[in-house]
Amino acid sequence: MKEKMTVESLMKMEIPELIVWAMPVMIGLVLIEWAISTYQKRDYYDKLDSLAAAAVGIGNVIFSSFIRFAQLAFLVFFMNLVPWSIPPTWWSYVLSIIAIDFCRYWAHRIAHENRFWWATHVTHHSSGKYNWTVAFRLGWTQYMKVIFFAPAALLGFHPVVFFICHQIEVLYQFWIHTEYIRKLPKPIEYIFTTPSHHRVHHATNDKYIDKNYGSTLIIWDRMFGTFQPEEEQAIYGITTKVKKPYNPIYLVFHEWIDIFRDLMKVRSLKEARFYLFGSPTEIAKRSAGREQ
Repeated sequence: MKEKMTVESLMKMEIPELIVWAMPVMIGLVLIEWAISTYQKRDYYDKLDSLAAAAVGIGNVIFSSFIRFAQLAFLVFFMNLVPWSIPPTWWSYVLSIIAIDFCRYWAHRIAHENRFWWATHVTHHSSGKYNWTVAFRLGWTQYMKVIFFAPAALLGFHPVVFFICHQIEVLYQFWIHTEYIRKLPKPIEYIFTTPSHHRVHHATNDKYIDKNYGSTLIIWDRMFGTFQPEEEQAIYGITTKVKKPYNPIYLVFHEWIDIFRDLMKVRSLKEARFYLFGSPTEIAKRSAGREQ
């Protein structure tokens, strides 16, 4: 029988801080992309937009440090529920990435199709630009989505394997937020999420909305009917106008504020359920109709 784990024992394990190590590289790539786009006079960057993304990213790091213990405790609880463990071998890393990526697909999809979870994710889509700073736009309430990773924790992966693979999944998201990398060779485009796929995901074009949720693997979208190839130039942002696009506090909390305001106006439980858990797209359409 495997030994029970505690958060304290987990924190003593030597888990490489891949995201911390990669941060200087990511910042350097942002500066290179900005310099090239400025030299080429391409409208890929907006100074205030990028500063807002940086502020949101810094706030995200600070907030995550406060709730890290709670997150780890949640995952450790599920890791301890199963009596078996998968040894830390090369193939367990592959299986762990696949399992975590599957969970990320559903967490991401639900965060677009359910307004409550959309409020944790909308910050990431709030920019009208598409560049590597967008990868830093991570909502401060997104950590509630840890519940979607319980199935992966239940599979019995070694904690070091699980958390290294989780970091790899997060880091993978950085490079796909760019206009400069166009379509890649077909085998890569068929299996992996690429910048082409993710440009579609960030677009507000009718044919692109709620498509391409895959994090590292695009095969989930192909399997579950949410895949859309890049065909026309993407128009970035969200379907409702962001009133304060350069205010990081507003970018993080504006959807939560809108939910609260809508709930104050409801007249039935059914209507409350719609405004809290309904489709953000349908809610936006209803709100637009009321304003006309």
